[in-house]
Amino acid sequence: MADKEKKVAPESKVEKATTEESKAAEKVAKAAKGSKSNKPNLFVRSSKAVKKFFKDFKGECKKIDWPNAQTILKSTGVVLLVVALVSVFVFALDFGLKEGIEQLKVIASGETTEVVTDGNVTDGDVAEDEHDHDHDHDHDEAAEAE
Repeated sequence: MADKEKKVAPESKVEKATTEESKAAEKVAKAAKGSKSNKPNLFVRSSKAVKKFFKDFKGECKKIDWPNAQTILKSTGVVLLVVALVSVFVFALDFGLKEGIEQLKVIASGETTEVVTDGNVTDGDVAEDEHDHDHDHDHDEAAEAE
């Protein structure tokens, strides 16, 4: 069996060398013909390519299964519904995170929140009216009094 494999291997090398020689001979023959090729000029080739493209494009468009108006309306409705639901979810998530961060800021600053009902402070350390937000306000009143 080893003898058969040895016989096959040299023959394949010979065939390979023959095909390489024939390729080289073809190249020499082309070079001998001259550098001028039988190809048409660039404009002719490009116009044929453009025509072929649009012909193929038209054929591919015919293969498409286009939906009817009812299917398009149903699909549009589904898309709008999903967009609305995702918008509500993102709004709720954004609002919740914003309020959570505000509460964390209040906790970090050490102040407590207050609930005012009927004008009475029911929870918290300092009422809104007593807390001085306008630091210059006291100075303005003193200057007006003089």
